[in-house]
Amino acid sequence: MHKRLLLGLAFGWLLGMAVILISTWHSGQSLIREVANEHLEYEARMIAEEIDQEVQLRFEALQRLAFQIGTFKSRASTELSLELKRNDALLSLFDGLVLIAKDGHVLADWPRINGREGLSVSTSEYFQFQRHVSRPYVSEPFPGRASDEPLIVFSVPLLDEAGEFSGVVGGVAKILNGSFFDKLRRIRIGKQGFAVIMTASSKILVHPDQDLIMQSVPTSHQNPWLDLALSGWQGMASAPLLTGQQALQAYRQVWSANWIVGIMLPQSQAFQPLQWFVRNLWMVGALTGAVMFILLWWLLRLALLPMHRLERQIAGVGKGRRQRIELDTHAIEIRRVAETFNQVLKKQRQAESTMLDRQAFLDAVLRSSPVGMFVYGLEGGLRYANPALCQLTGYDFKVLQQQGYTAYVHADDQHDVSDHWHYTLATGRDFQRQYRYIKASGETIWVESHVSLVRLRSKRPLGYVGTFKDITHTREMEALQRWEAEHDPLTGLLNRRGFERRLEEALIDRLKSGTPSALILFDLDHFKPINDEGGHALGDTMLKHIATLIIGKVRKSDFVSRYGGDEFALLLPGCGLGHAMKMADILRQSVETISVEHENKCYKVTLSIGVTVLREGDSHIDIPMQRADRASYQAKEQGRNATVSAEEP
Repeated sequence: MHKRLLLGLAFGWLLGMAVILISTWHSGQSLIREVANEHLEYEARMIAEEIDQEVQLRFEALQRLAFQIGTFKSRASTELSLELKRNDALLSLFDGLVLIAKDGHVLADWPRINGREGLSVSTSEYFQFQRHVSRPYVSEPFPGRASDEPLIVFSVPLLDEAGEFSGVVGGVAKILNGSFFDKLRRIRIGKQGFAVIMTASSKILVHPDQDLIMQSVPTSHQNPWLDLALSGWQGMASAPLLTGQQALQAYRQVWSANWIVGIMLPQSQAFQPLQWFVRNLWMVGALTGAVMFILLWWLLRLALLPMHRLERQIAGVGKGRRQRIELDTHAIEIRRVAETFNQVLKKQRQAESTMLDRQAFLDAVLRSSPVGMFVYGLEGGLRYANPALCQLTGYDFKVLQQQGYTAYVHADDQHDVSDHWHYTLATGRDFQRQYRYIKASGETIWVESHVSLVRLRSKRPLGYVGTFKDITHTREMEALQRWEAEHDPLTGLLNRRGFERRLEEALIDRLKSGTPSALILFDLDHFKPINDEGGHALGDTMLKHIATLIIGKVRKSDFVSRYGGDEFALLLPGCGLGHAMKMADILRQSVETISVEHENKCYKVTLSIGVTVLREGDSHIDIPMQRADRASYQAKEQGRNATVSAEEP
């Protein structure tokens, strides 16, 4: 009996230690992940806000410089260089200053770089942006032709007395060695965590690995969350790094610069304290068990003699007839067992008292929480709703208790929410949805609800605990930001970024299922005189007329884009070459009827159109775009106002 009892105690001790270690590991992982996610999200938000402030500071400095310069007509380049030199205090914000004329030639720079003055940047995207949009802008990264370094340009427009575009004032920032990015490169999260800055066009600006700067970000196959972040999403994720190491990641958007901040923390670093704790807990537990079993060997040999008296007193404590064990015996071992039992009993009562205190504390926290919180039973009945939830919905607790979970869900979302809620009740899986909710006042709001099953350590389920948050404002802002990110502000058509994303989707459909699609690319003939003689406002009017005409001619399923300047692109899903050629001729003939007037002079434009279809061998969107562009150029060479197919032999 002595050996069997010791064996049973040994087995129980090992099993208990295993349960404690496993539960500590899993609960510790969850807690560390939650804390790390909050920390990373905070770091990402703070870095994004700091970058946004730095960008705005540089825009304001350039706008003040533009105001000081005013108009530079009839001013020599040496005088303009001196003007920039007098403002060399701005070099604490930039690595260089440039002044660009209306025609795109660099008039002056400071500090002077050989080959920069007189350089034409008229085809650069930031100059084209300023000429057509005229507002502060952060350029895409590009290799400097004079400095032979990767650069970005912070630019603001120069306007003449009539408010017309007359040039650009720019602040140059070096990506590799500049002061602006140097501070960002020094950001570290612990020993292995780091920050990454990238553009929405998928170029890496800041990374601990210098070889990755100016390279494209990993593909969506490697990290789908990163691909979402490039489309405007921001939030938390867990995904592998380029090294294959799993990491916790946080993404935030810097809208003023069209950049994305990414914070990366390897899970090995995040879980390192937990690993150390579990390892030491196992060592302490093993050492404690070894010492305890040596003592129990002797205690049990002598404890078996007065065991019946001890058993009766323990039974009396269990039935409430005794408060503690009091043995009048010379057996020291038995007295120790009794004392140990009494100490355990005291700690148990203290633990019960602490548990009651914690329960009272938890109730107070739930009542005072600004977030709506609720508790459901396993059968799906509402057991508790805190005041914040009642205030948010406008219904009191009794009304919510009488109705089902989906009673006030918007009719369009009710089927989806009901299916997932019943699935959660049946399986115990988490419920997390965003849907529309009808308040007691009749107002419809967007909410986010997250419900989790609560279990004891024994894995026995207790019920469901959930949160309920109003995210209406967030949804509206995200929808607006997604629309603005992919649409041209002048015409309302897709911009280059939005069009290329849809062209990529069409190319994928072509490769996977053979779905045909046609691409039409054209720019405007004789458009330059409209801008030169009538001004950009007249040019903008012509662009709007053309955009309206195109929208009226194409199908709702077609995609129309102002691809850049006076260049337009159409994507016709499900269409072959014949239909595309007919559509191109319809557009060409229709545009001939459009005109604008300025000072009693009528201006018209025509179209030089290139048409192609997506082919099986098109591995990238640049391939069909280049075919259509060559066909458009051939149309110009044939005398303009013509349609050329890239598919004709």
